[in-house]
Order: sequence, then C-alpha cells, then structure tokens
Amino acid sequence: MKDPKAIIAADKNHIWHPFTQAQTAPDAIPIVRGDGAKLFDADGNEYLDLISSWWVNTHGHGHPKIAGAIARQAEQLEHVIFAGFTHEPAVRLAEKLSNVLPGDLSRVFYSDNGSTAVEVALKLTFQYWRNKGEARKKFLAFEGGYHGDTVGAMSVGQSSGFFDAWQELLFDVGTLPFPATWQGDDDVETKEKKSFLALEQYLNEHGADTCAMILEPLVQGAGGMRMCRPEFLKSFVQKLQTAGVLVIFDEVMTGFGRTGDLFACRKADVVPDIICLSKGLTGGFMPLSATVCRDELYAVFLDESFDKAFTHGHSFTANPLGCAAALASLELTVSSETQSRIDVIAKIHKDRLEKLAAFAPLECPRQTGTIAAIDVKAADSGYTAGIGPALKAYFMERGLLIRPLGNVMYVLPPYCIADEDLHRAYDGIEAAVQTIL
Repeated sequence: MKDPKAIIAADKNHIWHPFTQAQTAPDAIPIVRGDGAKLFDADGNEYLDLISSWWVNTHGHGHPKIAGAIARQAEQLEHVIFAGFTHEPAVRLAEKLSNVLPGDLSRVFYSDNGSTAVEVALKLTFQYWRNKGEARKKFLAFEGGYHGDTVGAMSVGQSSGFFDAWQELLFDVGTLPFPATWQGDDDVETKEKKSFLALEQYLNEHGADTCAMILEPLVQGAGGMRMCRPEFLKSFVQKLQTAGVLVIFDEVMTGFGRTGDLFACRKADVVPDIICLSKGLTGGFMPLSATVCRDELYAVFLDESFDKAFTHGHSFTANPLGCAAALASLELTVSSETQSRIDVIAKIHKDRLEKLAAFAPLECPRQTGTIAAIDVKAADSGYTAGIGPALKAYFMERGLLIRPLGNVMYVLPPYCIADEDLHRAYDGIEAAVQTIL
C-alpha cells in the first residue's frame, strides 16, 4: 500500500486518532521515514520536527546508535515475563538511572508510558501509608497540571480541563495555584506567595490525611508550557516533605535534558520521593517508562505476607528492546556533544524569544532549557483556543511541525537540530505573527 491516497483512505476507514475530532480534522499525513530533526511524507515533502514528535524524540529520528542497540537486542531476547525473571538490559538501565538521579532515588519499577508511570506512583504512595498503618487517602496537585490519561492520572490532572467527559469517574484531588511566570514578570513573587499561603492552609487542614503531592517540576507541559522558578520549586518541596507529605515529580516531559540539566529536580537542587520518567527515556524509539523511588519507600513493601507486596504490573514491563534503546539514548544524552547542543539550543531560544516579545500580538515569553514558549493574545485561551488550528495549518503548509497548545506557541526540538533549522522555525513563527495575527 504505497499509494498515499490509498493509505489516507484506509486510515479514514479504520484508524481512530488521539486528540482529534475526526469529523472536522484534515486528512492525516502519511509519514514514511525520519532522519534527524526531519520527517518525510509519502509524497516526498519534508517537515521539520519542532516538537520532537510529542516530546519523545530527543536525539532525532532514525539515530543509528539507538536503532543498532534495538536490532542487536532483538536478535538475543525480545521479551520475557518480568515476574520471577530478570535480564541484563533492565538491570543495567536501573543502575545507570540510579547513578544519574539525585539523592537516594534508586529503586526502579518499569512500565510502558507516562500515564502508567504516574499511576504506579499514585498507587505506591497510597499503599505505602496503608502498609505503615496510616489511612491516608488524599492527593494534592497544582492547578493546570496534566499527568496522563489513565483514571488516576486523570484525577490528579483534572484541573487541566482535558477530562470533563469522565468527571464522574475521577476521585477528588486538592489543588493549589501554580505561580506561572515569564520573562519580565513583575508579579512572580506575589504569585509565589499566594501558592505558599494556599499550601500552608491545605497542610493545616489535610496534611495528616494526604498521601502525596504530584507536580510537573519547572514546566507544566500540556497545560500550556507554564513555567515556575527553580528556587520556588525547591522551597515548596521542602515544605511538603517537612510536613510529612510525599512528593512525586512527573518528569515524563522534563526529564533527560529538556530543562537544561539532566532532570528538573537536579536543576532545582531538590530530591523528590518518587520520580516518573518516560518519553525521552528511549529517545522516542520504544514505549517504556520508569517510576523510581527511594529505598525507604521500597522497604515498607517488604514483609513475610504477600498482602504488603505491590501487586501491579504490565505485560511488557522492562521490555528488553525498550531497555536497550534507553541505555543507548542515555549514553547519548550525557555525552559532551549532546550537552553542548542543549546549551546552543537554549541560547538560540533566548535570543529569538527576545525578538518575538517585541511583536504586539504576543506576550509572556518564557524558556527553560530547550523548551521555549510564547502566548498569542487572544479572546479565548487554553487548549481549544480558536487560533491554534489556524497557526498549526500555517506552519504545516511551510514544512514546520509546530503544534500550538491553543494560543500557546512552543518550540521543543530534538537535540540534533541544526542551528539554521531552528532559526528557520523562528522565522516561520515571525511570519505567522505578521501574516495571520
């Protein structure tokens, strides 16, 4: 089935695409290959991937080091049940993750994607208190946070506005105001004070009943690339932990160099009790995630009775192909070459955001590492803002894969992107501002 029209017709007959209203969406574009920061469709058209294909592709498409690691592993062991068995790729990956994560984050539980990594973390913290003989049942989150699409993940992310259709399925979660900030924000300290006051009030009323707080450190992704300051995050986490509330960092998007450091928790100089990793874990090649906790949490599940065991798992837990990809991707991520590219990307973001901020229709320029965003001033904001589809179509017509979050334009490219290609993306954004805004 090489004819693009045949592929599109079959797609429309059989495929249900995510985050898509099929009745109004344009036809899906058949992509046949990827090379570095570029994708190519069945007609030979080129698209510059400025969002790392949903934030997963850290080192570019078709990277030979990761592809080779998967091929070699496939010839040796493609999968084995992970209950009662183990294998070298999973063990090596767990060791390497423990070595690069801060503090005593060293006990790794594997699953398949960001949502399940979060679900594991929520269940772990709930059962942790149960195993200790404390009946804690509440969870806490920031307003606007997004943590995935399973029921638990939706519950802690319900304030993001994505899950109204399933509201009756979700459990109640406490929320606190998020002090979203940007370059030139004169009110950041006032917003941070508001968050601290809300936390203090919550802890006074519910601290002893709360299992954990989950948050996206430094950057709220799907909520609109909203950012906070590292010093705020550090102080906020310390207050939670001092009060005896466990802290879960959802680093599904921010992990593996995106914030300028290997992990956002390292950039903020703070150690959560649990960290959730996925997306860039395998460089975008394979579905894999890891929920990593402190040894002290793990110890509470050890007992002669099976009742205290963590009875959770997935068919593809610790898939050897995914672990092989992750090992290769991690080696690339910590290399001096990649770290240098991260610095260059961050510098280009900074320079071009300063230029964009001068355009009247734009506001709130912000950047954390390789993540850059700016808002379009619009009567409607949020994921469903009307300007979003128009901007997306404009960019796609010019070979730029930029997928605005409603009125939020953001750039989050693979680390391999060439300087001139990143500048081309910003040139395209400036043209869009001048043409359609």
